[in-house]
Amino acid sequence: MAASISAAGLKALPSAVHGSWTTSLAGDDRAALTKSVPSYVRVARPPRSRPRMGNVNEGKGLFAPLVVLTRNILGRKRFNQLRGKAIALHSQVITEFCKTIGADNKQRQGLIRLAKKNGEKLGFLA
Repeated sequence: MAASISAAGLKALPSAVHGSWTTSLAGDDRAALTKSVPSYVRVARPPRSRPRMGNVNEGKGLFAPLVVLTRNILGRKRFNQLRGKAIALHSQVITEFCKTIGADNKQRQGLIRLAKKNGEKLGFLA
């Protein structure tokens, strides 16, 4: 049994069934088959983790247990009001200090950011 070349340019393999493999896949059948199968495979992306808001040091720091205890006693709403007042008061103290030493607004903002970072590390923002 010798293999022959068909009109489509494909090598025909002999078969016990009438015809050859190439004739069964050539023409309209082959076009329909290739259109039904996608030419690429879509891979699902892994689910993105939600961006985490808040303190990366939450629950850590020297004062974190005291802050958590106070929040549990006062309730979250009242605690956040109290903490907001304390932060505003501390920012006013920093502003007055900057006025006293003659620091400009950029330096004042830097000191406020530094106070926030230190508060996170110490556990005040837990």
